[in-house]
Amino acid sequence: MKKEIIEWTRKNVEEYTSSLGLELYDIEYVKEGPNFYLRIYIDKESGVSIGDCEKVHRFIEKKLDDADPIENSYTLEVSSVGIAKPLKRPADFEKYRGRRADVKLYKSKTAAAKKIKEFSGILLDNTQEAAVFKTGDGEIEISFKEIASCKLSVFEEE
Repeated sequence: MKKEIIEWTRKNVEEYTSSLGLELYDIEYVKEGPNFYLRIYIDKESGVSIGDCEKVHRFIEKKLDDADPIENSYTLEVSSVGIAKPLKRPADFEKYRGRRADVKLYKSKTAAAKKIKEFSGILLDNTQEAAVFKTGDGEIEISFKEIASCKLSVFEEE
């Protein structure tokens, strides 16, 4: 059900966001406590405005009301992805090569003779299965399956 809702939303909002010069960055359909949330994250090179979020919210809200694809009650949220963008897909890693990212792993990994579970590094390269980061201890290759979260760092220092 979750996957179908996300795909339905993507199919129904992507062309509209593109027509506004926005990137449909991510969609989440999650349950938090007793409540369900449909979250749409948008991005734009020059920055996302409240007006951008409002336009997308009104558009998708009408589509959702007309089609009624979600059985239970939920809260619709549309927001900017923010400056600490989460990197989830190989295409995200490709787009932000050369940028510093903060990475959290599901379990500790041995690298440069020490165990790490969190680190910050420059994204050097990626494939469909893994990413390579430059850290203060050298280069480290991490499988996407090992990454719990990866976000662009707010701080770009080396």
